[in-house]
Amino acid sequence: MDHGSKTFEVTAPRSRSYQGGFGRLFPDLAPWYPIGVPEHRLEEHFLKFASESMVEFPGQSPSALAAAAAAADPNVVEPFDSDIPSGYVYFGQFVDHDMTLDATPLSSAEVDPNRLHNFRTPRLDLDCLYGQGPAAQPHLYAHDAKGAFTGKFLVAPFDPGTFEAAPNGFANVPRTLSDLPRNAENRALIGDPRNDENVIVAQFHLAFLLAHNRLFDRATRAMPGATVAERFEAARKTLRWLYQWIVWSDFVRRIADPVVHATALEERIQPDGRVLWEMGYKDDVYDWKQDPFMPVEFSVAAYRFGHSMVRNAYQTNSNTHVAGFRVFFPIFDDHGRSSLRGGVPFDLVRVLQWDWFLKFTTSGGPFPQRARKIDTKLANALLHLHEDPDAPGNPKKLLNVLAARNLVRGVRMKLPAGDDVARLFGLPPVALAQDEPKTLWYYVLKEAEAQGGGRLGPVGSIVVAATFAGILKGDPLSWLNQQPTWGPHRDPLLTGKRGDGTPIDFGEDPAEPAIDADNEMDGNSEWGLPAVIRLSRLPIDGPPFRDITVVPAALAAAG
Repeated sequence: MDHGSKTFEVTAPRSRSYQGGFGRLFPDLAPWYPIGVPEHRLEEHFLKFASESMVEFPGQSPSALAAAAAAADPNVVEPFDSDIPSGYVYFGQFVDHDMTLDATPLSSAEVDPNRLHNFRTPRLDLDCLYGQGPAAQPHLYAHDAKGAFTGKFLVAPFDPGTFEAAPNGFANVPRTLSDLPRNAENRALIGDPRNDENVIVAQFHLAFLLAHNRLFDRATRAMPGATVAERFEAARKTLRWLYQWIVWSDFVRRIADPVVHATALEERIQPDGRVLWEMGYKDDVYDWKQDPFMPVEFSVAAYRFGHSMVRNAYQTNSNTHVAGFRVFFPIFDDHGRSSLRGGVPFDLVRVLQWDWFLKFTTSGGPFPQRARKIDTKLANALLHLHEDPDAPGNPKKLLNVLAARNLVRGVRMKLPAGDDVARLFGLPPVALAQDEPKTLWYYVLKEAEAQGGGRLGPVGSIVVAATFAGILKGDPLSWLNQQPTWGPHRDPLLTGKRGDGTPIDFGEDPAEPAIDADNEMDGNSEWGLPAVIRLSRLPIDGPPFRDITVVPAALAAAG
């Protein structure tokens, strides 16, 4: 007998392995489509607009712009610079890979978000790092000689490489350098291969791997008698919660309107003394806990604001022999030492000096390198991607032009017009010229541009902040729900102090700067993104790189 066919999704979103679909925040708003453009001309239409109207320096190659940047006065602030350090752009990409993975081909003409599958858990749980855990994906983790799990991630030794400037190798290479584990084809063996798309995101991934390993060592000291699994879980919980804290208190705070950020998620003390976190947009924008999905308005439009913040080229470190001060490396040119594309082992050209990408007390002069403003102009490098297999770098191919791809995807995903979303929020819309597209991604950029480009405008801020707040509040394993009064300054594995104030002997070098003593956060929180780099022990400032020397041929021959 059939007793009914209704399915109750009792495991979503509480299941730790839940992978949700996509959905719409504003299903009642009509989709926007460019007037007078037939479907078969859609790609051509947006390729033309992106190439002519959404590029800062028309006709210039990324390599030529990198050379121009190297020749410029380092103390001159470029007109497209924001106040946000460039590292946050690529941390934002790391966060995106942690939340979403949509494998839908761009050529799909009709896309129903309810049929899309998100191959990432729609939470800030670092599943791009931990994968499905050491039992299901043992190749991500280190094992001892007997094959037993050690509680740590697998990382690879750092090979500085050999270049024309140093055919015999190098001396004084920092021992703290490492690489991602790779197979024989140099493919990174990590939880999400997309994190090896470029060198900057890849080294963020490495920093998180090393941060976990250090926290595991600290857990070993703090938890005598605990099993490997218990120490692993303690390190994972601390790193996940620190990561969630950074996303909300550092990253989103930097890019969203301050009033929107404060409204989206607020800590409140209840009359009975309990501490609860309350969402300000759960009734009219997004409530992940009640309706678990990844909003396409966020993933396809608003969160892609970071594309406008990418620079054409970056300086990597201060080693004068191989990288060189005032040498800029294009972000997306061909593989090799000439660019920062991923998929190859790190070397002394491609490894990052972190105070050139994030604000540390050792940063100075033109550093950290700044992200571009959030506006409707994208770096020329994003017109020449290498995504089209038949014509990599050709700006007439849709897959190579990021702005055109975003515009086409927004239309095919049937997203609403940005000004319609503004009116739904009761906000005055930003004026657009007749030839400017109204699709939500472009509108979010235009809105930020109208306010100077330093951060998102009202619509972009609400969609981004409400989504992050909903994800954090809807995740039953987040610190907001598990331990609402938690903070990095109270975590024993981060501070070295137990709840009663007694110190924990981590057995670490006492001369090492404390990760909570730098005031690195430009007025936000000292426990921001730089804290992960401190935990990783990757080189932060110049001396480790300036001390690297070329090995003379005679010394190399002598062994």
